[in-house]
Amino acid sequence: MKDEGSAVNGPGAWLRWYPSLPGPFLRGRHRGRWTLLAAILAGIALLALLLAFGLRRDPSVVRSALIGRRAPAFELPTLQGTGRMRLSDLGGKVVVINFWGSWCAGCRQEHNALAAGWQRYRDQGVVFVGIDFQDAPAAGRAFANELSMDWPLLSDPGSRTALAYGVYGAPETFFIAPDGTVRQRWIGPIDYETLTDQITRLQRLASR
Repeated sequence: MKDEGSAVNGPGAWLRWYPSLPGPFLRGRHRGRWTLLAAILAGIALLALLLAFGLRRDPSVVRSALIGRRAPAFELPTLQGTGRMRLSDLGGKVVVINFWGSWCAGCRQEHNALAAGWQRYRDQGVVFVGIDFQDAPAAGRAFANELSMDWPLLSDPGSRTALAYGVYGAPETFFIAPDGTVRQRWIGPIDYETLTDQITRLQRLASR
């Protein structure tokens, strides 16, 4: 005998009494999922846009843990392969360390600012050091020769020095005070005004 109770009160009974509900109801649930997914994706896209904009405009958005601390020591070969340079040899000087690579479009963009800064400060006890990383030495040398980069240039085998400085990409510039501490970090192509402002600030600290 057919169980009338199960037909009326069973799990699928509501489908008999409300035949018009399942289609719209299920469609509504799907719409809700898509709306939620769209909102999440839009939020992610907005966050990425804000971060990208912020990093271009304000280098302090990604603050280096090295600020105020002693700069990581290094001893690296020159890009030309004619010797080695140690950071400890530059004690008592203002040091501008610029991480770059021949593959980096921003490095080409900032070149004129660095070249002008080097010509202005090279006789004032300020040392520019360009560290070529994630690059083949031959490619780095060709890039440097093309742009006439005449400040000290070093190679960073295995990018160990870049990792020690927490470099995210190229170019990045670090400003080292005469006492050997990192005072500022600039992410992205640096402009002449920022470069000279930072160097002048460190020179004033050194003269106190």
